[in-house]
Amino acid sequence: MFILYNMLQFLILVVFCPVIIIFVLCSPKYRDRIPARLGFGLGKKLLSTTISTDGSPIFWIHALSVGETTSAEPLIRGLRKQFPKCKIVFSVTTKSGKAVADLRLSKQVDLVLDGPLDILPVVLYFQAKIRPDFFILVETDFWPNNLLLLQKKKIPTILVNGRVSEKSISSYRRMVFFFGPMFRSFSALCMQTASDKKKIESLNLPASKVLTLGNLKFDTPKLHFKAQAADLERYLPNNRIIFICGSTHPGEEELLICSYLRVRKEFPNLFLIIAPRNIKRAQEIQDIADAHSLTVSKRTEIQQSPADIFILDTIGELAACYSLAQIAFVGGSLVPKGGHNPIEPASMGIPIFFGPHMEDFSEIAQSLIKCHGGKTIKHQDELYQSLKQLLQSPDMCKSNGLAAKQFVENHRGVIDKHIDLIQTLR
Repeated sequence: MFILYNMLQFLILVVFCPVIIIFVLCSPKYRDRIPARLGFGLGKKLLSTTISTDGSPIFWIHALSVGETTSAEPLIRGLRKQFPKCKIVFSVTTKSGKAVADLRLSKQVDLVLDGPLDILPVVLYFQAKIRPDFFILVETDFWPNNLLLLQKKKIPTILVNGRVSEKSISSYRRMVFFFGPMFRSFSALCMQTASDKKKIESLNLPASKVLTLGNLKFDTPKLHFKAQAADLERYLPNNRIIFICGSTHPGEEELLICSYLRVRKEFPNLFLIIAPRNIKRAQEIQDIADAHSLTVSKRTEIQQSPADIFILDTIGELAACYSLAQIAFVGGSLVPKGGHNPIEPASMGIPIFFGPHMEDFSEIAQSLIKCHGGKTIKHQDELYQSLKQLLQSPDMCKSNGLAAKQFVENHRGVIDKHIDLIQTLR
């Protein structure tokens, strides 16, 4: 599999090299980051730290994007506590993920890097320069060369916060000859839920390697967002009931704004915050608001007069914004995107709504529904009625929020389980 993968990759690079170069040069999204992902400047960055010189154990943590980066934060704090002399290199694949890592992790890790492209010479170079004693992959972004070379070098490698969608596991099963060796290269696969564990075990992996250790975000400390929340509060109106809709996708904002308009007629104290998953869609959401004659303020713009809607068009501040709200909606769930993680708003002690498409977090969503901390809403009228019910009964709103928070409290201790595992594998 390893040889075939690299042969095919070599042929594709040779045949399409001119097209790839032109595409990269014409795309600012890739042009600015490809050199770093090929390893240019890596040696200089490492020389600016003590990572390669003082003999301390080196942990290399890799994440795909924003969600994985924020998930890794509690684990990084746990590693710092357990191994105070360790060095931590954090790499991330996407531009948005790198921005969040620079903002939130740069003071907690020794170095933040753009993740390597999975080209054999590039991966060899990154591994030779970083010289990790332990590799941790967060949630996803599986690349054969990196993983199989780590296995060959006998470097312990674990997957944390692992989750597998039905679509992904179907692909893995169809091409088990390709994906099987890659997943077997892990020293341990730590899955979020029993359902994720069952799916990954269907690839005929050794049962001893697959564990259910829970979601890292259960151990995210709320106090960490206090300073950010204080800064955000300056942009929001005083003495209002805040309804925040986080990680929204196209097709959801229209429904959310229409429901907000209906409820606000009866409860004028309600205020809406929308935090799109893709912050570049801020103008698109403003256009929807304009069509309904609603005024908008944005995090990135200073607006003196109070607006009807606030758009959080920055990266890395959603959790802090959840802490200021009284009711939350988690996006990617009214449209078939698999949903987003509801643990952050739950940990803030506020009731949560989500749509029927919570496939990526189905067990967590069901648990929140069961304890009355969360509720599934399928359409505009249902959201209107559910919002109205909570606003009519502040006691219900408070008790549902406390139930969501208690659900999170009952599942804390995930980091300790991961640290114990790391101790046994080092």
